[in-house]
Amino acid sequence: MKRPLLAILTAAMLCSPLASFTAHADDVRSRMIRFGYGLNENSNQGRAAKLFAEEVAKASDGKLKVRTFGSASLGSDDQMQSALIGGAQEMMVGSTATLVGITKEMAVWDTPFLFSSAEQADAVLDGPVGRQVMDKLEEKGLVGLVYWENGFRNLTNNTRPISKLEDFSGVKLRVMPNPVFLETFKLM
Repeated sequence: MKRPLLAILTAAMLCSPLASFTAHADDVRSRMIRFGYGLNENSNQGRAAKLFAEEVAKASDGKLKVRTFGSASLGSDDQMQSALIGGAQEMMVGSTATLVGITKEMAVWDTPFLFSSAEQADAVLDGPVGRQVMDKLEEKGLVGLVYWENGFRNLTNNTRPISKLEDFSGVKLRVMPNPVFLETFKLM
């Protein structure tokens, strides 16, 4: 494969009532926000979640406290998404690949070779098309804040390097339970 599949992470989702927070700190009620993510505290997700928590506390004069939960301690992406919808959790960093179960339009980002460069991906995701797809989450009571790039997909295995289609022969791969991923790798 010349170019790996794109992995874009949704940076954070908020339940609707919290998402409308644009008030002054004086108008904010005290509240604890549970913010889950899959990687450890020292990862890019962990560092960003910590910075986000600090900035929210500062902007709300300490009334809003963001408690971060790394290393998937609140569950898998699917479990955290269910917790968001059910109101047991307020924020998460999650993959668009798992959001397909909530909003089928997210599957567009799983299309193999969709983008030829990181710059092209950023332009689309940060533009009107990216916003239009993200806004579909609101129908499920969620608000996407931003796409979080996690680089292009790559393939790893313990058999041999994959550089052409024939290299897939005899190699077993695990993929996320996402219709686009499953069908793509079945066809290979």
